Amino acid sequence: MKYQPTIGLEIHVELRTKTKMFCGSPNDPNEKHPNINVCPVCMGYPGTLPVINKEAVKSVLRVGLAVGGKLADYTQWDRKNYFYPDLPKGYQISQSKYPLVTGGNLNDVKITRIHLEEDAGKLLHQKDCTLVDFNRAGVPLMELVTEPVITSSKQARIFAEELRLLLRYLNVSDANMERGQLRIEANISLGSLPVRQAGSASKLGTKVEVKNLNSFRAVEQAINYEIKRQTEVLEKGRKIKHETRGWDEDKQKTFSQRSKEEAHDYRYFPEPDLPPLKISEVEDFQNLEATIPELPWQKRERLKNEYGIKNELVENLVNDLNLADFFERTISESRAEDKEISKNKIIELAVNYIVSDLAGIMREKFLDFTELNVTPENFADLIIMAAEDKISSRVAKDVLREMVETGAEPHAVVSEKGLEQTSDKGIIEVAAKKIIEENPNAVADYKAGKAASIQFLVGAVMKDTRGKANPEKAKEILENLLK
Repeated sequence: MKYQPTIGLEIHVELRTKTKMFCGSPNDPNEKHPNINVCPVCMGYPGTLPVINKEAVKSVLRVGLAVGGKLADYTQWDRKNYFYPDLPKGYQISQSKYPLVTGGNLNDVKITRIHLEEDAGKLLHQKDCTLVDFNRAGVPLMELVTEPVITSSKQARIFAEELRLLLRYLNVSDANMERGQLRIEANISLGSLPVRQAGSASKLGTKVEVKNLNSFRAVEQAINYEIKRQTEVLEKGRKIKHETRGWDEDKQKTFSQRSKEEAHDYRYFPEPDLPPLKISEVEDFQNLEATIPELPWQKRERLKNEYGIKNELVENLVNDLNLADFFERTISESRAEDKEISKNKIIELAVNYIVSDLAGIMREKFLDFTELNVTPENFADLIIMAAEDKISSRVAKDVLREMVETGAEPHAVVSEKGLEQTSDKGIIEVAAKKIIEENPNAVADYKAGKAASIQFLVGAVMKDTRGKANPEKAKEILENLLK
């Protein structure tokens, strides 16, 4: 490629608070009825006065601590003036010169600033009119701006995914992109490789901002498209236009929206109805370091080191705090160090059954962990039975499903249905002879050298014995019978 992409991200996050940023109206993203969570303050009625939401400020400060940013001591709010139908006051209360957080780093991407503002309402476009829902107007909105140091769409996506994970670990936002709780804008420019390598930021190329990126997939696809589009423009000897573009998901392309506004267009000035805020003078903002939990990258390393789990399985656990907690409680309940079987075997079985089987059943039945009938203690019992070869893998999966559906204990299910695994040669040999007789094609394939056919026959024996046969013993008996 003749040109080096330079990408910066602007990410807006709706914070999880009980009330809105500057008033007492509920902050409820699940409200279905329009214009219910409103009051004179967030609707911009004359004579009303805003009051700062301390929880929202605390949330942003905690994010700043987590990414290693510098927390402000002095901060103030500003009026960002522009007119739009979903902005009831005709201006937005935001932060310009004095953000709550400056600097920081996440996934080797430098962060410029993190500030706090209020969200606008929501426009609902109909066939012959546009409706406005002000439930979202005034909701606390955190804006994080990165340095223009991202060089690929993949790096941008990974950064955004890690940020969402961090927000959920800190419990400051659900960061659900489908609901608009996490909104991403990408600033993309192309510079020639020699210029980029020389680090001359003033000659990196003309910046284009792409909005309407409501999924991580869209972030990656829009950036790739824009790099391709800008490259084609430059190769034709034309100039890139400094503009705002939207992303059309259906057409998989960006489209021009408007020429880019400059910052002075907003006529920022200090918000006269809110006093400056001194962080050190507010008790609720002290000792916030103690409120920071184990962070995603810390959990990732600990799970690898403590349990020796494969990378892809670690990611499954790190991406779901409930899943990770259930796994660790299962290992604790298993008392693996007291067993004759290998602790590593218990860990391997536990993480595989949780990530694939348990999580799969929960998705199928639309369950979350608050509705799950299976306790870590009962799940640990099931894993121990499988690890000790008291039940087969096939039986363990069936028993787990019954545990989810009924809340039954695994020992009770296995005992009641007679599902204990057997290595009894006589029982398995009877089933094996029957399977050999019923499957002449598979037998012929095996004798012709197709070793995989033995697995088909083993599976048939397992099915015939309702999963009770020891699969290794079944394979051994089949191989002896087919000599």
